[in-house]
Amino acid sequence: MTTGPVDPTTTEAWASLTEHQASTTPDLAGWFAADAQRATRLSFTAADLFVDLSKNLVTSDTVGLLLQLAEQTGVLARRDAMFAGEHINVTEDRAVLHTALRRPKGATPALTVDDQDVDADVQRELDKVFAFAQAVRSGEWKGVTGKAITHVVNIGIGGSDLGPVMAYEALKPYAQAGLECRFISNIDPTDVAETTKDLDPETTLFIVASKTFGTLETLTNARLARAWLWSRLSGAGVLADDDEARRDAVAKHFVAVSTALDKVSAFGIDPANAFGFWDWVGGRYSVDSAIGTSLAVAIGPENFREFLAGFHAVDEHFRTAEPERNVPLLMGLLNVWYVNFLGAHTHAVLPYSQYLHRFAAYLQQLTMESNGKSVRYDGEAVTTDTGEVFWGEPGTNGQHAFYQLIHQGTRIIPADFIAFATPAHPLVDGDADVHALFMANFFAQTKALAFGKSAEEVRAEGTAEEIVSARVFSGNRPTTSIMAPELTPSVLGQLIALYEHVTFVEGAVWGIDSFDQWGVELGKKLALEIAPALTGDSAALEAQDPSTGSLIRYYLENRRN
Repeated sequence: MTTGPVDPTTTEAWASLTEHQASTTPDLAGWFAADAQRATRLSFTAADLFVDLSKNLVTSDTVGLLLQLAEQTGVLARRDAMFAGEHINVTEDRAVLHTALRRPKGATPALTVDDQDVDADVQRELDKVFAFAQAVRSGEWKGVTGKAITHVVNIGIGGSDLGPVMAYEALKPYAQAGLECRFISNIDPTDVAETTKDLDPETTLFIVASKTFGTLETLTNARLARAWLWSRLSGAGVLADDDEARRDAVAKHFVAVSTALDKVSAFGIDPANAFGFWDWVGGRYSVDSAIGTSLAVAIGPENFREFLAGFHAVDEHFRTAEPERNVPLLMGLLNVWYVNFLGAHTHAVLPYSQYLHRFAAYLQQLTMESNGKSVRYDGEAVTTDTGEVFWGEPGTNGQHAFYQLIHQGTRIIPADFIAFATPAHPLVDGDADVHALFMANFFAQTKALAFGKSAEEVRAEGTAEEIVSARVFSGNRPTTSIMAPELTPSVLGQLIALYEHVTFVEGAVWGIDSFDQWGVELGKKLALEIAPALTGDSAALEAQDPSTGSLIRYYLENRRN
């Protein structure tokens, strides 16, 4: 079993990094000029990903010291414990085995954890998901009036929504024509109303994704969707006004991703149409489990297998690559360098692909729910800053919005740029290759951030002296460039796995449990206590603090319907 965390600040490597930071002035232009092999030496491959770390604020000494920090804090030992199925999620006494979800059929040696044949369990559930997906795709699965399904609506929240919607948007070129997926997550009734307003209930199928089948937002939205189905079918004159007909409609138009079969059945869903997963899969790590059922329906079992294979390829890279060339290890350590030694508070992720427009939102949960902790996994307070705010938008949209702050602001913002050599849509504008123009922006931004523009260069352009300083770019703004041949199901899996393991590395250095999320519980509990105050319970209202009570009274006085 794994031992307790090592306080990173007590290690020799931490002391050396502190001294190194104090004595090193970032100078990317000078470092490149002095080392013709810098780009080659700091560029790596992981499966189909080409990762250029050379524009980061590190020297060979920095990288060497960071690798020493990983060794002295037991990062790789903790990695091996994760892959072996040890209970490294200590606050919940669970294994952490999202990597088992993408092990291929027949993987050796077999993985047995807590006396369970994990490989057999995973493949059995995948086969069930794939059989369902194929039935919907082929038209074999029909609604209550005998019509094939044209729209699949996933109802979930958090990991039960962010993963599927991000992946569906990313892989739209692989989706089956005539079959559309939509997603409902927010308990704001607007979400249900807008998502369903133009749907045909006879051809709509809902997937209710909740492991416990008790998530407030998901179950509220599921009930609203069920009421919508009954109302619309009745209004069309195709549903009898009795309980048996309603139960039959739910059975044909709802399936579940859940292990709470009794609650699934009570809702009206046939337990045979419930797809499960395991307590060793955290929600934010679950898109490659049955939580991805909507994606499997959209892109089909074969493409979903490729999606899983991409995850597994990066898993194997992380598990076996030597530390000096281990991309997730190096990227995670770079993040520690920026957070703990250079004072970075945020991290931008900037995909130059419109299909990845939900990728930053997905990474927000993955990274911030995982590493937003102030207590180590032994219960002691952390001794360092932990986590960073992940954010971003696709390029070139971001260039016309927030890049100003990255280029010329006072804060250091490490940024990951992601791009693909081959576009899904190779369009031209006259004689211009639009993807080439798009990629020119990708290359230009990292170059500008790294090397900037001096006052002398600005003056040489004939700029008036009084505005020279405003047009200077300091450079030395760190970026990582991640490229792949094209955005395929496999490559998307690789990107997700890359950031999963980057997140793991940071948490391992900091000694925190990256796989629990107790921070989301208090607000949910208080919401249940406050809810009665909104519907006339004066005692519940009086129990609130003055600010909350005042806000509730404003709400009650101003609500019109």
